Amino acid sequence: MTITKRTPRPVVLVPGYWLGAWAWDTVADRLRAAGHQVTAITLPGLEWAWVPRDSIHFADHVAAVHGALSLVGEDAVLVAHSGAGAVATAVLDAAPDQVSRVVYVDSGPTADGSVPRPDLSDGVAELVLPSFEDLAAAGGSLTGLDEETLTQFRRRAVPHPAGAVREPVELNDQRRHAVPTTLVCCSIPSETVQALVAAGEPMFAAVAQLSDVEYVDLPTGHWPMWSRPTDLADLISDAAGR
Repeated sequence: MTITKRTPRPVVLVPGYWLGAWAWDTVADRLRAAGHQVTAITLPGLEWAWVPRDSIHFADHVAAVHGALSLVGEDAVLVAHSGAGAVATAVLDAAPDQVSRVVYVDSGPTADGSVPRPDLSDGVAELVLPSFEDLAAAGGSLTGLDEETLTQFRRRAVPHPAGAVREPVELNDQRRHAVPTTLVCCSIPSETVQALVAAGEPMFAAVAQLSDVEYVDLPTGHWPMWSRPTDLADLISDAAGR
């Protein structure tokens, strides 16, 4: 019997708020060492602190990720961290056949019509990285991040375009629910997430609609690409192999 070795699937990495492709550097290096073609994305408006952000919309972020997927082919694994879950959901809605698996890192799919940040008025152009105390109070666990990492985070963070997070996420294609999904649970254990899904918690309504979902625990804070990069890369690689 001849066994054909499968070429590792390409991986597209999308960071959460305030981050660029740089946030994935350690994870991306390990994935490349495992044979994956890796594309780490910096979403429009997050290239540099000085770039204009008042004309950036949610559709621009979706288009950027969709464009990256189109360049790597139809067997890609899409990885979304934190607030990028909304962008990934919209991309799956637009092109469900282009993604072989989606991996949500301390994140998850969003529901049709949801608004990531409904509290932001039209006059707000950008969302500045809050203090670390405010981040932690809002649920952004800093577990596993040392002072050097926090300093780097603060130094390199870029204000997030407000227009990309205060607009409703419009979804139309139900096939997005059938895309194989991995939820990497970091700041909330998978057991708790599954209990909330079963209880009908509105925040997890979109998860309840998934037909092929697995839960993987990676106990750490909200930024596992820095606190546990090796383990996260291995989880992504493993998920890409299924």
